[in-house]
Amino acid sequence: MCDLNDQEELNKYTRRDFGAWAASAGLLAVLPGVANAVAVAERDVVITTPDGSCDAYFVAPTSGAAPAVLVWPDVFGLRPAFRQMGRRLAESGYSVLVVNPFYRQKKAPTAAQGGQTPIAEVMPLMQALTPAMHLSDGKTFVAWLDAQAEVDKTRKMGTTGYCMGGPIAVRTATVAPGRVGAVGSFHGAAMVTPAPDSPHRLVGQTQAHYLIAVAENDDTKDPEAKATLRAALESAKLPAEVEVYPAAHGWCPPDTRVYDAAQSERAWTRLLATLSKALV
Repeated sequence: MCDLNDQEELNKYTRRDFGAWAASAGLLAVLPGVANAVAVAERDVVITTPDGSCDAYFVAPTSGAAPAVLVWPDVFGLRPAFRQMGRRLAESGYSVLVVNPFYRQKKAPTAAQGGQTPIAEVMPLMQALTPAMHLSDGKTFVAWLDAQAEVDKTRKMGTTGYCMGGPIAVRTATVAPGRVGAVGSFHGAAMVTPAPDSPHRLVGQTQAHYLIAVAENDDTKDPEAKATLRAALESAKLPAEVEVYPAAHGWCPPDTRVYDAAQSERAWTRLLATLSKALV
């Protein structure tokens, strides 16, 4: 979605799903703890790219090398909500890099109110990015992860994307098909478009397991997209799970107006299952 014209649609989901949480809008919900969580160490990092220096957050288990996961945030960028999500994934046994996709324009935080920021304030950041930038950044960040001692290079890595990050995750898998073994897209925006480089046309260039979690209101707007994605993945003979969740676009990060705790946990469970199976 990531559309300036969808505020009323978001309000509908807010009224329906948020209840008491909406009364405390602006607070970051605390995600559930990880059962048998491993100890982790975290640090802010700066990664040199062909276009400058990207500020990012890296968190990994302290007990040895672990499979890597590259996380692409939504339009609101790198912020406490995604740090929390990255740390939780690391506590589940992964070395996690969460990047600031807007580093060319602005250091994080790029959204003054996190997931509560008016969409009009952050849309120009997203619109300034191009598919070529996605490809270049994906290649750079995969290489950076593989240079870290905390990353197990004998196992595949994963990449996940939220909102605008969904297509970027797919493009990342195309520039490192031998390394990226899992792609997760959560309420991904523009996963099926008429463009020649639409994400659904690129999956055949990858060798990954796919988890594509579609927002209910995105599906209402484009009900054929899920079938197109399934057909493309089936044609590429790639393991895939494409499902519409009864939640609004943006339901996963715990600081958005439409955060849905139950459906976020469902998506989280499916992500862990996909990573466990694919990152071998």
